[in-house]
Amino acid sequence: MNTKPPKMATDLALRNEESNQIAHRESESLRHYLQAATSDNTRKAYRSAIRQFEKWGGRLPTDRDTVVRYLLARAESLNARTLDLHLTAISQWHHYQGVTDPVRDPLVRKTMEGIRRTHGQPKRKAKALRLEHIAQMVDYLRCLPDSKKKHRDIALVLTGFFGAFRRSELVAIQISDLNWEPEGLIIRLPRSKTDQQAAGLARALPFGTPGCCPATAIKAWMDSAEIDSGPLFRPVNRWDQVTPRPLNPGAINDLLKTLGKACQFDFVPELSSHSFRRGLSTSAARERVDFELIKKQGGWKSDATVWEYIEEGQQLSNNASLILMEKLVTLIDPV
Repeated sequence: MNTKPPKMATDLALRNEESNQIAHRESESLRHYLQAATSDNTRKAYRSAIRQFEKWGGRLPTDRDTVVRYLLARAESLNARTLDLHLTAISQWHHYQGVTDPVRDPLVRKTMEGIRRTHGQPKRKAKALRLEHIAQMVDYLRCLPDSKKKHRDIALVLTGFFGAFRRSELVAIQISDLNWEPEGLIIRLPRSKTDQQAAGLARALPFGTPGCCPATAIKAWMDSAEIDSGPLFRPVNRWDQVTPRPLNPGAINDLLKTLGKACQFDFVPELSSHSFRRGLSTSAARERVDFELIKKQGGWKSDATVWEYIEEGQQLSNNASLILMEKLVTLIDPV
């Protein structure tokens, strides 16, 4: 028999309801922050990896022997780096579920190491665009009949190269991100791939000779498309009509391959949006641009990455063999 007075029972029920609401809000906040801790692209990659594991026949949670069998079954059909990603996804799932992680087992790690040694391949790198390649692309575009798409593509090529932008950054640029100064244009993005803390990204594009100036090309594109708000780079349909949505990231790769074919480049399959970033850094290295300036323009966090690009750009000009050949010339009898 309930001996509590009606008012006390009502107060208790209200307190319980309030407590439940607080717990629900806290749970939602926790879920939101946990989700924000991982980028959308990483989550998509992990989900895809888990789907492939389950399609093969795996189930979560799983065990060491199942993971080893999965590695053996996919070792020859998947790149070792892809298998590493799959293991990371499986490991993360177990970690956040609070259950034993089979990927940490020494047998799994040793098996994966053997797969890397047996089937590992060098990572395919995008072709680094040189200044002469950018010049050919822009010259080709300028020779086309006047159109909005022509202005957009010129602005895309010059901005992507001189700003060392990733494709995700290019398509994310809003008109409101453009800060015009007397000396040129500063593009400020609130977030980028390597800026998960939202500290912001800035790329400075000084005014230069109109024919090769990305800031001037952006102005021409905006005037042609008559846009003053929303996404900067947008699709243009076959009737030369500009759509309001942002350009799809994949369209940048498609544009580069189309321009590469039109310019008769022999490396079209190696072209991708990363050709802009690698191109800017290696081209700057060949021109002996200062290390800090290259690092700043590309927004690289790692010095090692920048040095890798510099060494690639200077591997023929800054070469021990070249110095020795010059010495050898003085020792060989003239023919």
